[in-house]
Amino acid sequence: MRTDRLQQEYGIELRWTVFPLHPETPEQGIELTELFAGKEEQIKTMQSQLVKQAALEGLPLTERTRTYNSLRAQELGKWAEQKGQGDNFRRAVYHAYFVDGLNISLVDELVQMAQSVGLSGDDARNVLKEKSYIEAVNADWQRARSLGVTAVPTHIFEGISLVGFASYDEFIRLIGKGPGPIFY
Repeated sequence: MRTDRLQQEYGIELRWTVFPLHPETPEQGIELTELFAGKEEQIKTMQSQLVKQAALEGLPLTERTRTYNSLRAQELGKWAEQKGQGDNFRRAVYHAYFVDGLNISLVDELVQMAQSVGLSGDDARNVLKEKSYIEAVNADWQRARSLGVTAVPTHIFEGISLVGFASYDEFIRLIGKGPGPIFY
């Protein structure tokens, strides 16, 4: 991943903040054509561009037709961070959602993802049942709002935002290590 490379090459420390992208999405998900009614051609164009950019960056990504509520995945992600498995869990969720098209709001799917990175399935299920990390998620949502985040992904470095699926060169310019300033 580009962010892994930034950490390795420049010692950048990342702070992951979750964001409520379409929190009204029901557990069973929603078709993108329904969510973005009247913008079907824009969705197709955007998806196609994302898949091409991901391929250039060596990231797996498939075109999706549905979106799912990410709240439970975010809760479990906060727990995984506390267990030292945040990055691995985020990768598992990314692959499940953006490659396999799985519903990341379903408890059984999330428990399986937790187990795939070496976390206890029983503990994961309890975290979700008890909503033990909902306050951490709410704090992140508030932080995102206070930073003016309106889309994912958004990367912020020294007050400058990089929004969307960016190339590695754009990240380098964002942190001031590449040629030319970055303006969005």
